[in-house]
Amino acid sequence: MQNHLLQVLTIIAMERPVSLEAEDIRNEKVKVLRAIKPLKLEDTVLGQYTASADKKEPGYLDDPTVPHGSVTPTYAAAVFRVNNARWEGVPFILKCGKALDESKVDIRIQFNNVPGNIYPNTVRNELVIRLQPKEAVYMKFENKEPGLSTETHTTELDLSYEKRYQNAKIPDAYESLILACLKGDKSNFVRDDELEAAWKIFTPLLHKIEGEKIQPDLYQYGSRGPARASEFVKNLGFVRGDGYKWAPHNTPKM
Repeated sequence: MQNHLLQVLTIIAMERPVSLEAEDIRNEKVKVLRAIKPLKLEDTVLGQYTASADKKEPGYLDDPTVPHGSVTPTYAAAVFRVNNARWEGVPFILKCGKALDESKVDIRIQFNNVPGNIYPNTVRNELVIRLQPKEAVYMKFENKEPGLSTETHTTELDLSYEKRYQNAKIPDAYESLILACLKGDKSNFVRDDELEAAWKIFTPLLHKIEGEKIQPDLYQYGSRGPARASEFVKNLGFVRGDGYKWAPHNTPKM
């Protein structure tokens, strides 16, 4: 979380840089990090996975290389608040974990309810940027069903890279970084003051977890994570719509 996910947060929250030069981009990212207060324990949910329901997958503590009684988290959810004029009151929720029900990386921007909405039971609109697997950008929204009914259902406007750019090769993450190294492009690399600002956010919490041996919540292998995590994000204003799951479009073979 401290490295990859925090980088994603800074890119989402930063102001437009004055140019695409590496220093201008990194200057804006540092401004975001310096506007985030250090995390507290109440800003987080920590978890550790146990064996799966069918006992086919072992729990974290079942690993013979893990010390008995270890309280090392295998899951974390945390809320970050960027204290500036643009993002005042907007929670940034980061979640990551092992042995979950899905292996994916996405950015989910959920919009507030429309004031005076005449469809009170609809889910919130969301802009989703899927990083892995099957890169895509899609807008999730409520649409009136065709015909005479006034019922709505959740659908999406979908830009799936695999479908739209069938003949393009999308490089792996480290391919892009190696090329940037060869070209001397520092845009996607961390500067020393950026690293320092990032550690200031996490260090007090890490010391507390280590010093007080904070016990993580348990969750089953293959689940969504600790039960308390759902209540945690709900209390922050996030509304999870049930009954909908984005499915990437099948790309016809040429």
